[in-house]
Amino acid sequence: MRKNSGMLPAELKIEAFGYRSHTLRCALCLIASVLSCGVLLLVLYWRPQWRVWACCTPCSLQEADTVLLRTTDEFQRYMRKKVTCLNLATLTFPISKSPGELVVADHHSVINKAVSKPELKLRCIQVQKIRYVWDNVEKQFHKVGLLEDSNSCYDIHQTFGGGLSSAEQEVRRLVCGPNAIEVEIQPIWKLLVKQVLNPFYLFQAFTLTLWLSQGYTEYSVAIIILSVLSIILSVYDLRQQSVKLHNLVEDHNKVQVTISVKDKGLQELESRFLVPGDTLILPGKLSLPCDAILMDGICVVNEGMLTGESIPVTKTPLPQSEHTMPWKSHSLEDYRRHVLFCGTEVIQVKPSGQGPVRAVVLKTGYNTAKGDLVRSILYPRPLNFKLYSDAFKFIVFLACLGVAGFFYALGVYMHYEVPSRETVTMALLLLTVTVPPVLPAALTTGIVYAQKRLKKKKIFCISPQRINMCGQLNLVCFDKTGTLTEDGLDLWGVVPAAGNCFQEVHSFASGSPLPWGPLCAAMASCHSLILLDGTVQGDPLDLKMFEGTNWKVEDGSADDATGSKVGRPDSGAVIKPGPRASQGPVESITVLLQFPFSSSLQRMSVVAQLAGEDGFHAYMKGAPEMVATFCRSQTVPSHFSQELRNYTMQGFRVIALAHKVLKMGMLSEVVNVTREEVECELTFLGLLIMENRLKKETTPVLKELSEARIRTVMITGDNLQTAITVAKNSGMIPRGSQVILVEANEPEESAPASVSWQLVEHQEKGPGKKESYIDIGNCSAPDGAGGSGYHFAMSGKSYQVLVQHFYTLLPKILVNGTIFARMSPGQKSSLVEEFQKLNYYVGMCGDGANDCGALKMAHAGISLSEQEASVASPFTSKTANIECVPHLIKEGRAALVSSFGVFKYLTMYGMIQFIGTSLLYSQLQLFGNYQYLMQDVAITLMVCLTMSSTHAYPKLAPYRPAGQLLSPPLLLSVILNSSFTIIVQLCAFLLVKQQPWYFEIYKYSECFLANRTEFSTNMTLERNCTGNATMIPGSILSFESTTLWPICTINCITVAFVFSKGKPFRKPIYTNYIFSCLLISALGLTIFLSFSDFQAIYRAMEFLPTITSWRISVLVAALVQFCVAYFVEDAILQNRELWLLIKKEFGFYSKSQYRHWQRKLAEDSTWPPTNRTDYAGEGKNGFYVNLAYESSEQIPKDKPELGDQTTEQHFLTRL
Repeated sequence: MRKNSGMLPAELKIEAFGYRSHTLRCALCLIASVLSCGVLLLVLYWRPQWRVWACCTPCSLQEADTVLLRTTDEFQRYMRKKVTCLNLATLTFPISKSPGELVVADHHSVINKAVSKPELKLRCIQVQKIRYVWDNVEKQFHKVGLLEDSNSCYDIHQTFGGGLSSAEQEVRRLVCGPNAIEVEIQPIWKLLVKQVLNPFYLFQAFTLTLWLSQGYTEYSVAIIILSVLSIILSVYDLRQQSVKLHNLVEDHNKVQVTISVKDKGLQELESRFLVPGDTLILPGKLSLPCDAILMDGICVVNEGMLTGESIPVTKTPLPQSEHTMPWKSHSLEDYRRHVLFCGTEVIQVKPSGQGPVRAVVLKTGYNTAKGDLVRSILYPRPLNFKLYSDAFKFIVFLACLGVAGFFYALGVYMHYEVPSRETVTMALLLLTVTVPPVLPAALTTGIVYAQKRLKKKKIFCISPQRINMCGQLNLVCFDKTGTLTEDGLDLWGVVPAAGNCFQEVHSFASGSPLPWGPLCAAMASCHSLILLDGTVQGDPLDLKMFEGTNWKVEDGSADDATGSKVGRPDSGAVIKPGPRASQGPVESITVLLQFPFSSSLQRMSVVAQLAGEDGFHAYMKGAPEMVATFCRSQTVPSHFSQELRNYTMQGFRVIALAHKVLKMGMLSEVVNVTREEVECELTFLGLLIMENRLKKETTPVLKELSEARIRTVMITGDNLQTAITVAKNSGMIPRGSQVILVEANEPEESAPASVSWQLVEHQEKGPGKKESYIDIGNCSAPDGAGGSGYHFAMSGKSYQVLVQHFYTLLPKILVNGTIFARMSPGQKSSLVEEFQKLNYYVGMCGDGANDCGALKMAHAGISLSEQEASVASPFTSKTANIECVPHLIKEGRAALVSSFGVFKYLTMYGMIQFIGTSLLYSQLQLFGNYQYLMQDVAITLMVCLTMSSTHAYPKLAPYRPAGQLLSPPLLLSVILNSSFTIIVQLCAFLLVKQQPWYFEIYKYSECFLANRTEFSTNMTLERNCTGNATMIPGSILSFESTTLWPICTINCITVAFVFSKGKPFRKPIYTNYIFSCLLISALGLTIFLSFSDFQAIYRAMEFLPTITSWRISVLVAALVQFCVAYFVEDAILQNRELWLLIKKEFGFYSKSQYRHWQRKLAEDSTWPPTNRTDYAGEGKNGFYVNLAYESSEQIPKDKPELGDQTTEQHFLTRL
């Protein structure tokens, strides 16, 4: 049965399957586990679905005692949950067993449908900290711990306004659980067990045990120490994260609150006992322990935890509407203005005069906003598993090769009739050679180095596995204000309107005060600023606007008795002219009522009273297009649109102001006035012009990303024309490119939904003038692309219509969409997700305000905010500009290439040892311990610890590194190098037998050891041993091992050097001094050991003396192999142009969706559409590619070509 769980921000869908425990099956599993020495238990631990299938039988969810959950996304993850039963009969207050009576007063509540009568029991499961109860009516699990969204405003006021009864509180406490965000500090032993039970660590333990039993102590101990350190560090990091998160939320659970209980009055209790529906009394400053709906009064809260900005936000009470529509629908997208979110700080409360400020508990525990943030950290959205699955396939292949070696060794040793115990031991040794035990530590090293380098650049990471993901980013979304442009705004001027036309601009640079009038009154009063501890605080835009009036805010609560008597909702502050303000007839302005600004409504308004007047005034400010729709048309200047474009095209931030006199005579009427009554028939006052400068780092960074062919997209809540101008000025839209405005409209009564396309033409007006205008004329796009790219620009409203009514058209637009303005936070997240569906690897850079969802949704979210909201972002930059983006991509590319290099090296290292050992096994021999030790410790271990420390290349390449392990270049690299190794080792193995001084010394090793002092170098060895030749299993001394060892060792050094490619993603290898010195030292030591004639070295390394000419031949063979391997790797396998040519000739194309659309669009001469309108249902098909992003070699006009197939696949660094 499918259900929407709401467990993750993306509303992840889950399938639930019911199972019932089966006693016989459980007993059989227990017996099998004992007989398999616990192996079956481990397998069932790794695969929870197998455990359910083995021990349970399928049944309906209604009868199940075990539920198997499976995500319906690409990962298909399984979770096993036990169904628990809650018994309401154990409660203190009696519960009616009559089927017709409600258990709780809220008839919308799922609790009424979940309780079985007369048993008074309900069934539930706990999934990722959220409790779900079984709905006996709808036959599915539903979330509890919150008020149902189906409640109307009337329902909430009537049902919960007076508080819950004690009986209902007790029921809800049992069913919903405690109102606590509890993060358990994981015990060290539990973390240790989880780490140790990793399949690779178990295989590693088996390998090391076997090696220790064979006396291979040194390397085994080194790996054990490394593994123990790795496990300790992992456990320490996990423990520290657990402690930090626990400390972050611990205080939340211990807040003392006051609630109103029905028929009992006020009651104090700890916040963990709150339940949905409780009426919370807000006395003053308070850290909110739950999500709540404001019922009476006004609250000012600091939502820094959610938005990243410590700006006071005003909350208004839920209207007492009698509509039956759900309360969220009644408030449309702006329902958040009534909600106090958990974790935010109440910094000021203003009673309405009808009693204290009250709020109804909406959500508790992990259902709250803060709970959702903590869950996103505890259960992060899974990344793409492509790289992990490729690595797993590689390891499986190596393991299969080891299994083949195991049977080969068995066959050889059984052929020579070696005792079975020794046969099995030697076969198991060959099995363990192919999979290097140092692999986990080696793959982690590159990430650790990258993380340290990022930290030096003041970029901090809480999700290290995402660093590799940054190496694949090919699209970066940017917020505008505070990210691309300066955070603060400067007042430029105001353009008053009167008599249906604009007046002369008043410039603030002149220093003259703004003359008194409705425009000045609007700027002085229409804001959300508050006086807190003697300081005016609030939104930076409001602060700048208010400062321009030279007025001041004073605390007026003490001397304002009249307002208190009638319950004026906002009587805390009075606005008065300052000493530098212009002289006027008004001594003060008192704000009586405020309708706060919201990004969805794009406006705010206030009701104010001027001192000495009996009447009331309404003032509005907001987005000019929005404000103009609420004004009387005769008051809006005829050249409004042209004037607005004039300023927005120059990159100014433009705010419109409006005013009207309310027809009300009593303060009591003001208290109950609705927003709709205030915001209508206004008089347009003029435009406030604010300057928002580009940050100096913005243009060079965008240019760098463009040269690297990384798409850049702007997602902003600002004006569309301003966004286009900023994009052009910053270089996001290159000079000469065309911009097409996409405007989509909702269906109306007689017309379906429509989308229109208008080409924006950039013109200069008047000689010598620098003002830029947008002229939407009857111009058409040139035939073809004409060498200039096309960029689509649209508003959030148009985007929403496209998603709802033109979804099939959306990919074609997104391929070239560059400007997305007036976007709400939800739309930002949705857009990032849509880009990901096109197989883009998306980065998101924002200042934290309204960007949290998009930062979490992106493959790499980079927060420029240091607020608590950045906890949910994988990366946080302490430098508040976008220079962090190319730094992150460079380090991601370097880490990704390093990971691939280390993986290839370890694969080849296993293959080299496997081939050499297999050849020696054919005559019951193997390398000596010190021979292995030289390769394992002096070379491999040191290489793995230093290979990844090469720094990122300072310049971004115009293409990405390979994104998957199973790519043709990487596979060919391993296959060809393995082939070279087989050829060289096999030739050396066979040729040494043809030498005149060679004899099968391993058959006479006892005789040789007894007469070893008689042998010397540079002489022919006589076969002077007598007696029967006997094969001694596991012997080491032989000319074969003496010959193969330097070849294998130099081969290891060769592949380490060849796979450490520098440019274009990393600096040259010689800049990694430690690694370079290690390779040179290892090569020198190998040559020294091979050519030295010291008996002590020969005895320690278990070599045989050979003539110098043979040793030179062996060295030459190894050097020839190095030259061949280097040439093949550098000139062929890493030759991008060659691969592009091959792909073009054979017609290979990328499977990425955005590449698919680009190829289609490039062939369609009718795309992009201009100066036309399409309607829903027409089934238009058009395709277009933006040549500004793709090179001609990747998508030529005549024949599309694959850019780099290896870079288009999904991946995830989970090793």
